[in-house]
Amino acid sequence: MTDHLMLDRELLHRYDVTGPRYTSYPTAAQFTEAFNEQRYRQRVQWGNEDPMPRPLSLYVHVPFCRTVCFYCACNKVITANYRRAERYLDRLIQELDLQAALFDDDRPVEQLHLGGGTPTYFSDEDLARLIEAIGQRFPLAPPEQREFSIEIDPRTVDRNRVANLAALGFNRISLGVQDFDPDVQKAINRIQGVQETADVVAAARGNGFHSVNLDLMYGLPLQTPERLSRTLDAVLAIRPDRIALYNYAHMPQMFRIQRQIADDSLPPAGVKLTLLIEAMQRLAAAGYQYIGMDHFALPEDELAQAANQGTLHRNFQGYATRPDLDLIGLGASSIGQIGDAYCQNRRDPEGHAEAVAAGRLPVWRGVELSADDRLRRDVIQAIMCRHYVDFDAVEERHGVVFRQYFDEALAALSPLQDDGMVEIGRNWLQVSDRGRFFLRNVAMPFDAYLNAAPMERRFSKVI
Repeated sequence: MTDHLMLDRELLHRYDVTGPRYTSYPTAAQFTEAFNEQRYRQRVQWGNEDPMPRPLSLYVHVPFCRTVCFYCACNKVITANYRRAERYLDRLIQELDLQAALFDDDRPVEQLHLGGGTPTYFSDEDLARLIEAIGQRFPLAPPEQREFSIEIDPRTVDRNRVANLAALGFNRISLGVQDFDPDVQKAINRIQGVQETADVVAAARGNGFHSVNLDLMYGLPLQTPERLSRTLDAVLAIRPDRIALYNYAHMPQMFRIQRQIADDSLPPAGVKLTLLIEAMQRLAAAGYQYIGMDHFALPEDELAQAANQGTLHRNFQGYATRPDLDLIGLGASSIGQIGDAYCQNRRDPEGHAEAVAAGRLPVWRGVELSADDRLRRDVIQAIMCRHYVDFDAVEERHGVVFRQYFDEALAALSPLQDDGMVEIGRNWLQVSDRGRFFLRNVAMPFDAYLNAAPMERRFSKVI
């Protein structure tokens, strides 16, 4: 695939438009406050009444960081006052009480993810308190069926802390890196050594973690191909199970902290393209399988196996291996999915705390999927995760004639077909090796909301 990309710089430039990442369909841009606590409770009840109720996944958002990274677009609170985190944890446990009361006991938690911010901002004692609170309120799947993951800042963790995380039941870990070059690190206000990162990875492996992920970025200020190459040397020496290679989306109009990054310090478009292509070539040559979007995994990793078996799924944490779970979002700004509805909590910790203290779920907004939404989500998931759409199977599931229902979308794909990115047969659509890097472009014609209104600036560039 990278050979095709190397030959098609002009193609990459031409298709570098803004568009959704499709961690959901409809995307968060379609969430409204018409979806409220009452609608959420109704959706949970319907799920309980299902003859085969879904197991559960929990996402806990921990917004706190001690220092700010200038590239960051996450919902975060920068503070050295640990009392704020303690109060937030108190509210999280109250929210757990409210949520647990809604779900029947035959719905075990199979998946848990702590994201941030910096989840390891919490002390070991408070992390233990959180995990204990979850186990007291929800039935947990047997240990061999659990996927418990946590995002960590290696600068906040040592070998003892990694051992404590393993003892709490975490078996997957994700480390932020972005870039190891000292000049780039200064420009993004994130100083992090190679050895301290490698030590955390070694500790995770020594404590039985199933999978280790490192996050990288291309397009950061002062980044050059030579600097990123040295970062990749260090990363490949560590050899994590997964690597996420994200595009830095410079959107200072939306994220004020990014105004600390001067526009003229960013690599020009041609250099940014070189960063991407050369990084992808290095990862492919090192044996990493390209999963889709920004994700790479070693062939023996569960993510690569799910991709090869056609069981890959996409949700708000990116690519995932377990599609048939209801997702409960906990904490400020967290997003959940209950059946055919998405919901998001209040974004501000103060509003979240106020609602929970009053005994209310902090539901802020969401969307309930229509029949058209479900159909289009099915097609977009197939593109994003399996790179193949079986028209007959879609027709059977949704009662439509595919080519009639999606005649405009298929017509809009003609330029991509001419450019060798997709092949469209009588009753199928196949994304080519070349097109796998353009999955967002292939999916966008099936998005009714993009076609109904101009593209919003909230979406990042595809490349």
